[in-house]
Amino acid sequence: MSTDNQNTFNKENLDLYLKELGKEYRKLVGKGMPSEIILIGGAAILANYGFREMTTDVDAVIKAASSMKEAINKVGDKFNLPNGWLNADFMKTASYTPKLSAYSVHYKEFSNVLQVRTVSAEYLIAMKLMAGRKYKNDLSDIVGILAEHEKRNKPITLEMIKTAVTNLYSSWDKLSSDSRDFIEGTMEKGNFEQLYKAVSDEEKKSKETLLEFQHDYPGVTTTENVDSILNNLKKKQSSKDEILRKLKAKNQSESDE
Repeated sequence: MSTDNQNTFNKENLDLYLKELGKEYRKLVGKGMPSEIILIGGAAILANYGFREMTTDVDAVIKAASSMKEAINKVGDKFNLPNGWLNADFMKTASYTPKLSAYSVHYKEFSNVLQVRTVSAEYLIAMKLMAGRKYKNDLSDIVGILAEHEKRNKPITLEMIKTAVTNLYSSWDKLSSDSRDFIEGTMEKGNFEQLYKAVSDEEKKSKETLLEFQHDYPGVTTTENVDSILNNLKKKQSSKDEILRKLKAKNQSESDE
């Protein structure tokens, strides 16, 4: 399981690539065969918000003729992007549901044949909670969305999030206990802007911890065991930090005497 990726996309180049994709797709199929892409994850964050500068992948639900794959590859070749730079691998994950289409909203149209949509705010939060990866941007993205909507005077409530989770996944209980505890605690604390930095910093530490573990034990980490491994690594680190804290306190006490 990889936690790193060298490819980066930002708001400006994402729109550029989608514009070129519309052109290439129209060249291949003409204007009588429209297509639809629903951006999710980091790409949806870039399209709708300003708190993230980049993402390392562009995941989407793709509804189009088979020629879309060729169009995606042509754009990739033109801009030296990796194979599958726009991909539907997300549809294999637990956070995917075919109900997403019903809760998507218009973003932009390109070349009159490519409709691009994104997932609306509380549903994007619901998906991030279902993924709940502590070593990526899932949790900080949630806080970032809450902060921006608060700035816009369009706050998102816990009830809205619970409704979105239930609509997408049938039950609030489908979320992990960690995800439920996180969002309930976050909504109770408020002060989302300050919390965003703290959560983001914790995600970066978690990623670094996992990368070190993967370097020492390649091939061990999987999607199924990553949370357990990370929790155990944090417990060990907490123990080390506590020992160091006690030693520093003891040394300080002795020096004061």
